[in-house]
Amino acid sequence: MTQNQHLDGADAGPDDPEDQRPTPFVAGPVRHRGAYIEMLVSAVIGLIAALVLSIEAITLAENPFADLGCDLNAVLSCGTVGQSWQASLLGFPNAYLGLIAEPVVITLAVAALGGVRFPRWFMIAAQVVYSIGLIFAYWLFAQSYFVIGALCPWCLTITVTTTLVFASMTRVNLLDGNIRLSASTYRTVASWLRAGVDTLIVILIVAALTAMIVIKYGSVLFGG
Repeated sequence: MTQNQHLDGADAGPDDPEDQRPTPFVAGPVRHRGAYIEMLVSAVIGLIAALVLSIEAITLAENPFADLGCDLNAVLSCGTVGQSWQASLLGFPNAYLGLIAEPVVITLAVAALGGVRFPRWFMIAAQVVYSIGLIFAYWLFAQSYFVIGALCPWCLTITVTTTLVFASMTRVNLLDGNIRLSASTYRTVASWLRAGVDTLIVILIVAALTAMIVIKYGSVLFGG
């Protein structure tokens, strides 16, 4: 064997160490592209909102009487909500949870759009965690609406983006069979999802939240 043959690896066998190179990653077909794009956009918006709320929490900690940029009137007031005990339910500003959760969703969505398919246990774990986040977001909305008597625009943004991410994640997990259903139930649910029933439900939820705000606070918001 000549020196050039040795360098070119022409006679290297299948077990030659020089051939034991890692196989390049090859992306698989992208599934549920629309759902993952929605998750990505919503999570980015949610992350921005969480970042702003985190900065405002620090501002309020330094000066409880600080005038925040989103203190628009008696109803739309981040300061009023931020100084309530509900805003730091776990002993630190709730916004910090968004700084943890949203990057995970962004990473998941970007990887999925690149062709990565996550194992069932991971998707179920993500579903459970985000379900808790959804419940928490609506609890905070209820507290703001019924108890505190003021609304935080950034908090409302997170409520909507959390709803959108939850809906898309649930859609993916149902269609991929990560959430186990009987064969007949799966066929029914899949047909509903493909017909856009989940999108309609999200629209109705956001419309209901908007209607609740307008009915209770419309006179203040619109100067009526």
